Amino acid sequence: MNNKIVIGITQGDANGISYEVIIKALSDQRVLDLCTPVLYGSSKILGYYKKMITEVENFPANLINSAREAHPRRINVVNCIPDSVVPEPGKQNEEGGKGALKALEEAVKELKGGYLDALVTAPFNKYEVSRNGFAFKGHTEYLTDSFGAGSSLMFMVSQVIKIGVVTNHIPVSQISASLTPKLIMDKIILMDQSLRRDFAIPKPKIAVLGLNPHAGDNGLTGDEEENVINPALRELRDKGLLVFGPFSPDGFFAAGEFRKYDAVMAMYHDQGLIPFKTLSFECGVNFTAGLPVVRTSPDHGTAYDLAGKNLASHSSMIAAIYTACDISRNRKDYDQLIANSLQPVNLND
Repeated sequence: MNNKIVIGITQGDANGISYEVIIKALSDQRVLDLCTPVLYGSSKILGYYKKMITEVENFPANLINSAREAHPRRINVVNCIPDSVVPEPGKQNEEGGKGALKALEEAVKELKGGYLDALVTAPFNKYEVSRNGFAFKGHTEYLTDSFGAGSSLMFMVSQVIKIGVVTNHIPVSQISASLTPKLIMDKIILMDQSLRRDFAIPKPKIAVLGLNPHAGDNGLTGDEEENVINPALRELRDKGLLVFGPFSPDGFFAAGEFRKYDAVMAMYHDQGLIPFKTLSFECGVNFTAGLPVVRTSPDHGTAYDLAGKNLASHSSMIAAIYTACDISRNRKDYDQLIANSLQPVNLND
């Protein structure tokens, strides 16, 4: 019987570095010892890129029709892409987006069917998938909609730091108008719940960043801190959450204050991802908190400039796989603990 965690991995854009980092990560025997990988993509494209990576010798691939047939000691491949598709390393084109979308849809179908324990998504080009009818800003928004989560949190995690963002992929000009006390509260509550359930932190301490320079300087450089962020934090504190701030981001990171907290909530994408990638680029993971399923991704893009050159590092991909396994186990342990605590006590025992 196979008791290992079954991890689905989508191919992403086959013209980027996805296959290279997937092959390098899955050739590490420790990954096969930890989980059963199922790659959604193309065995033909897999073979194409494997020939370029001379240092990979042992790669036990197994062609299957569904994760239901996955072999626990093999790298399982579900063919989603027609054999007529030829990869073009380094080229951004519509075919790359089409293949990425097809692999994602097939993996999500199996995730919904319960055949996968978690999903790791390789990067795609947002413009190219949009040309193929993808009506979302990215994986996060697509998966939130697919699983009816209502809300989710883009949560960047590593051993060094964990950073979430209140607003995801929106223009900078729209950030201030998008921020409301309710939105900030919802995102921080998702973060708090994730830290408890997904990362086994019983009493999380969360730092919250301000929006404006110097966190508004008491209204001199903006009033969002006083009118939007602080009201949300006061209400969260009344609910018993350990939230602190709002902090001025420049001093907060420069002084290493982030080390005092279990996680940091940023107001917008670049405010959180710039320090995160500076501190954790080689090992960072993008995790979607708030979903009923586990989804992680490496924290890099398609990197067309590196594609086909055997130069891409697989550190972030292997971290994404490990993180998906850890979160899956933590969730099962947490849910079992909660279930046990709700069991009625028999006083006659």
